[in-house]
Amino acid sequence: MIVLVMILALILGLFYGMSGAELPPLNVIIENKDIVLYVLMFSVGISIGMQKGIFSKIKEYHVKIFIIPIGVIIGSILGGFICSLILKMPIGYGTAIASGLGWYSLAGVTLSELATAEIGSIAFMSNLMREMFSFMIIPFLAIHFNHYTCIAPAGATSEDTTLPIILKYTNEETVVLSVFNGVICSFMVPILISFFINIM
Repeated sequence: MIVLVMILALILGLFYGMSGAELPPLNVIIENKDIVLYVLMFSVGISIGMQKGIFSKIKEYHVKIFIIPIGVIIGSILGGFICSLILKMPIGYGTAIASGLGWYSLAGVTLSELATAEIGSIAFMSNLMREMFSFMIIPFLAIHFNHYTCIAPAGATSEDTTLPIILKYTNEETVVLSVFNGVICSFMVPILISFFINIM
């Protein structure tokens, strides 16, 4: 259901953009992209603050808890690097796009501001596709591999939109690690995007 809503929202947005129509409430959002970005960051802060049990689990796992988010981040950036070589795109753009880690709204808006509208659109679509494919691949990974592998495709979304499906197909321990991974990845997204876009 979530995937269908995302696709519908994207299609409606495309039609609105191509139509040339001007609805004042939507124009306010378009003209104040920075504010939208800050609201997104604020909502992530709320999400992190609501996960009260996560801090006690961090003490329990110690440094080992960072293995999954570090692996997810390195794997994503490596994927962006490889794709930039295949597509003959500047490496800074490829790695910045991959640094969205599935957080399509933030990646799209940020890269539209820091680079071009085209790069922002690519970032939006690639990170949206990552989230959509996560819904489809997580059940397969849970059955054929192990529960920890279910966290990787979700990236930054493992603390929110893809968490219900991770909860359905894994266990409580994996859910805790999933939330922590999402928190770390979400925190790193704006830092990584800014870093890689500035090495252009």
